[in-house]
Amino acid sequence: MGKEKKEKRKSENLDDTQNSQDSKESWEQKLQNMNAISKPLASRKLTKKICKTIKKANGFKHTVKGIREVQKTVRKGGKGLVIFAGDISPIDVYSHMPVACEDAGLPYCYVPSREDIGSALGKSGCIIVMVKRHDDYADLYDEVSSAMKELPLPL
Repeated sequence: MGKEKKEKRKSENLDDTQNSQDSKESWEQKLQNMNAISKPLASRKLTKKICKTIKKANGFKHTVKGIREVQKTVRKGGKGLVIFAGDISPIDVYSHMPVACEDAGLPYCYVPSREDIGSALGKSGCIIVMVKRHDDYADLYDEVSSAMKELPLPL
């Protein structure tokens, strides 16, 4: 039993090195699957920071997951960063949310794939997530927040 686990770990490490080589190609594929309203789009570097922030916030239970919960929190005046998945179809599912975020004064952006958000949350996929501020990851939160505010908004 122990030998199988070691072999499995070795194969996972090999997959990680292969994934780093293919990451540029997979990023391009993710960008091709994006929908028309996915602007402002986070860069690759910002996407990694966003996923790191989501993972830390989820550990402290400071995330709001799913369209219904995020919509309710935004309308009630909740504060945080809103991250959308860019590969959602049909876009009518969440096309009203960027306007709600702008009205509430919340920073928001899109990441290329729902799997990016889902992997950070420990789920298979998630359309939208709101990250709330917490003292334990405040530096990372502030860095991501300022980077999201600098992204150009669509006209």
